[in-house]
Amino acid sequence: MSTSLPRNPKPFDVWLLVRTLAAWGVTLLLIFPIVFLAMTAFKTELQAIEVPTLWSFTPTLENFHEVQERSDYLHYAINSLVTSLGSTLLGLAIAAPAAYSMAFFRTRHTRDILMWMLSTKMMPAVGALVPIYVLAQKSALLDTQLGLIIVFTLSNLPIMVWMLYSYFKDIPQEILEAARMDGATLAGEFRHVLLPLGMGGMASTGLLCLVLSWNEAFWSLNLSAANAGTLAALIASYSSPEGLFWAKLSAASLLAIAPIVVFGWFCQKQLVQGLTFGAVK
Repeated sequence: MSTSLPRNPKPFDVWLLVRTLAAWGVTLLLIFPIVFLAMTAFKTELQAIEVPTLWSFTPTLENFHEVQERSDYLHYAINSLVTSLGSTLLGLAIAAPAAYSMAFFRTRHTRDILMWMLSTKMMPAVGALVPIYVLAQKSALLDTQLGLIIVFTLSNLPIMVWMLYSYFKDIPQEILEAARMDGATLAGEFRHVLLPLGMGGMASTGLLCLVLSWNEAFWSLNLSAANAGTLAALIASYSSPEGLFWAKLSAASLLAIAPIVVFGWFCQKQLVQGLTFGAVK
């Protein structure tokens, strides 16, 4: 009769516990502002400014009704959607050929050009406000969706080129050389070979650009008004000389971030696949 020896219990991993607690702590720290914002949105104005903070209260939809009655939420949401999607598509149309050229037709100045493009993001946006405002005014693009699309695209273009360049340069050169040997032109190589292989990177870059454009507030507040105002302008409208209406401001903010949060939640799987999808088969 055979007897099995008792297995030694796995030793307790202290560092695993520390890492787990640290991860939960960071997660709660990041989620808390959104939870607090959502709670404030369902309070009355008196409850929102009460000290200490009121944690138990009867929720109300009064703030959301007033946001919709005071300002047309759908109008601002459509402007945000049009400008975000427009700048994303326009940015990809410009960044993809630029990244393709830099990744597969490198010169001794390629790195310098990439660093120069990235350095433009280090300049404060307010430093370029006056010339861009004057250009938009002279070209009749002030307070228009097209004007915001162009500015958002130019603002995000350096990051988009850098991201696509990083994706494209990891694609094996042999795949493109095989396509050229089969008679593919540069346009055919870009369209039928590079774009399918880099679709994961294109999706990840486009998603990031969409989020950045949706959350853009500086240019929206300075280059738009009633006609092309985005959700950032809707939120700013609840700041008045009399003070801040915290409950209504929270309701407007919650309505502004809810679409992009839900979109990011449903696209997280596709985003991870885009970041990890390999080009070599």
